Amino acid sequence: MIVTLIVACEVGFWVLLAAGLFLRYVARMPRLGGAVLLLEPLLEVVLLVVTTIDLRNGAEPDWKHGLAAMYIGFTVGYGHYTIKRIDGWVAHRFAGGPPPVKPPRYGMARARYEGMLWLRTALAAAVAVVLLQIAIWYVGDAGSTESLTAWQLNAARVAGIHGVIALTYTLWPKKPPADAESVRVERPSSMGQR
Repeated sequence: MIVTLIVACEVGFWVLLAAGLFLRYVARMPRLGGAVLLLEPLLEVVLLVVTTIDLRNGAEPDWKHGLAAMYIGFTVGYGHYTIKRIDGWVAHRFAGGPPPVKPPRYGMARARYEGMLWLRTALAAAVAVVLLQIAIWYVGDAGSTESLTAWQLNAARVAGIHGVIALTYTLWPKKPPADAESVRVERPSSMGQR
């Protein structure tokens, strides 16, 4: 049941997002569209409540409960960011808004961008770890919570790996290709010769 609810929450996320953006930009009802987008967090609340009820009714804590905590953590860390990015793209595509700002590709600007993404991952992992710890305390039986503890380690591992990847952008910043710089320099001079 928990896995089905996780899938339903994910589908519900995209359905609410599409409905909210449709109402906002196509139907020209921005307030109603904004209200629909504000319903997104309710999906995670429903998932949290159902998971808690499942554990209260004596379900053995297993990977499904860990996955639910990871899903809620991911939504907390990346949900608003995802909605904002897609909203900007839809506003540009269908409402004449400015083009969405693309992430920087090179140098320290890219390193800062990757660092900010890592902070989102760290937040997602922290939320998942806290929810899992609350579930461990709630269940109380140390022997039956090994699965939840393993999910805590998985969340920390994901944040750690992403942190190492983000750090590489700081230690070895990506440089623009040499031919891109020469093209920028050559273009004005060749135009001046014509």
